[in-house]
Amino acid sequence: MELVVVTAGAGEPSSSRLLGERLAEAAVAALADSSAVAQVTYLELRELGHDLIDATTQRLSSPALTAAKAAIMAADGVIAVTPVYNGSYAGLFKLFFDALDPRALTGRPVLLAATGGSPRHSLVVEHALLPLFYYFKAEVAPLSVFAATPDWSDSADLDFRVAKAAGAFAHRVLDSRPAKHLPNQPVPDYDDLLRG
Repeated sequence: MELVVVTAGAGEPSSSRLLGERLAEAAVAALADSSAVAQVTYLELRELGHDLIDATTQRLSSPALTAAKAAIMAADGVIAVTPVYNGSYAGLFKLFFDALDPRALTGRPVLLAATGGSPRHSLVVEHALLPLFYYFKAEVAPLSVFAATPDWSDSADLDFRVAKAAGAFAHRVLDSRPAKHLPNQPVPDYDDLLRG
């Protein structure tokens, strides 16, 4: 099985990337408990910043952005993690999902997560992310994870929430069979696109 982790943090490493890694590791372990082997691809959107601007303003899709879109289309499940800026998802996060075909996530299991400096942003998943992914008709996993700065020092609580959310996501991935390509539109091979 193929899992894709999309993170929109600006730093290196970002807390969004770190949360994405924890969720992916827990999802892979949960899938392994059901005898399913999963490979994980990480898409760090800060590396696609200029490509996303070009896609928005000039309708150009670079090879890297085309490869990222192909990775989403090949995924059995997507883990989407964004930092919270001014009460909502990051601009890079929105630009990436704006660049996708509106059918790209239809029926595809998605685990939503966010990071922020304060627990007061903890409802961002419900208020900002859910409407976006409902628009895409994604199969949103029932549990999400929000990690505020204080959560990183309480590893046991964060690890428990990550494991629960990843387990519910893995169950969705096992039960789902998302379309691997759009009708009448071949999907480029991800590895070929990366090689140029």
